[in-house]
Amino acid sequence: MNILILHRIPYQKINYHRGIDHTRHQVYYLGTEKSLSTIPEDLPCIQWPRPGKLATYLEAIFAIDEYKIRFDLVISLSEYELLDAARIRETYKIPGASVADVTKVRDKLIMKKCVADAGLAVPKNMSLAAFLEQPQLLSGTIVLKPVDGASSENVQVYNSPSHLVAACEACTTGIPVVDNKTYTGFQVEEFITGDILHFDGLVIDGQLKLVLASRYLGTCLAYAIGNPLGSYQLETTNDHKAWVAQVLKATSLFNGSFHVEAIQNRNELVFLELANRVGGADVVDAVEHATGIHMPSVELQIYLGNRPDLVIKENNTKFGWFVFPGHHLPDDFCQIKGEDVFRHHSQVVRWNQLPPNTPLTKHITYQANEVPIAGLIKGESSNEVREFMQSLFSDIKVDGITPLTLIN
Repeated sequence: MNILILHRIPYQKINYHRGIDHTRHQVYYLGTEKSLSTIPEDLPCIQWPRPGKLATYLEAIFAIDEYKIRFDLVISLSEYELLDAARIRETYKIPGASVADVTKVRDKLIMKKCVADAGLAVPKNMSLAAFLEQPQLLSGTIVLKPVDGASSENVQVYNSPSHLVAACEACTTGIPVVDNKTYTGFQVEEFITGDILHFDGLVIDGQLKLVLASRYLGTCLAYAIGNPLGSYQLETTNDHKAWVAQVLKATSLFNGSFHVEAIQNRNELVFLELANRVGGADVVDAVEHATGIHMPSVELQIYLGNRPDLVIKENNTKFGWFVFPGHHLPDDFCQIKGEDVFRHHSQVVRWNQLPPNTPLTKHITYQANEVPIAGLIKGESSNEVREFMQSLFSDIKVDGITPLTLIN
């Protein structure tokens, strides 16, 4: 089988060789030189560097037409390139998820409509353009966000609809495209209070095969402005499973991995968003430690046409992941204080810390090797993991320092 992989996520986050036999199949990796540099040197495959100047699907089509390769399968495990993969499939009539299928799990307005039509609670929402025509349809605190974004980039909270209207009129949102009065691609929704949960797992032929519930400590939006973020696993109830199954059915997500987020508002789950991909940060490792299932490997097997039997190990231990950001610091380097009492603690499964004198990554990232500190922790209960994580967040400090400070 000829397989084209749109390669964007660092290889070690997926470990494609665990799900695809690279000696049995001819595997092509298309990506920028930076992305391709993460592929192991001894992996039998063909690498197609792309310039990264145009949309991924366009550069893929140019390469396919140039080399005249007929692909049996096109895979993307990156949220940012799911639609590119679908466009390539449709161009060459390759089986797999269509543009219409993928749009339901990429466009937040469309996915919310699908979920609402299924009778589940969603925040009141509308496109930014529609909101500016009728701002009175929303009240209270509201959220502005891209319809297809991730990592809380360009997400803003306003105390009232009038504040957002004023910011748009004065071109002071700080979001370049919005301040240029290009409102397509953005939505506005009511702000719902409550803990944010995420559900991660696998679905095969519409059947829920694995689902694990977790609760965030902190928020992705707070992380974007400089606060640590983590999540810890909960007991996954039958109600959780039933709710997730309804969400997946409503959005026609029948195969692959999923990451679904919801707000626990009193006794009700309010749908926030979903993705047809594994969760970011160290969600994959946390799930594997808890269940023995490596989600990307199973997902790849599903796309290859296999239907693996999942043997989920019994495990009473709960796991959690955490990340400390550095992208927000004004300096190019950082200093870390207060971590020594934690890094060798018995609850620490893995500890990643940026080596001294390493420049900070200046874009929002959850990658363990790009942030000041990240890790995986464990406990005998959800509360034990949460309390340990809270101690990390309160006692560890990450501050910016200048190169001159480093030299001294």
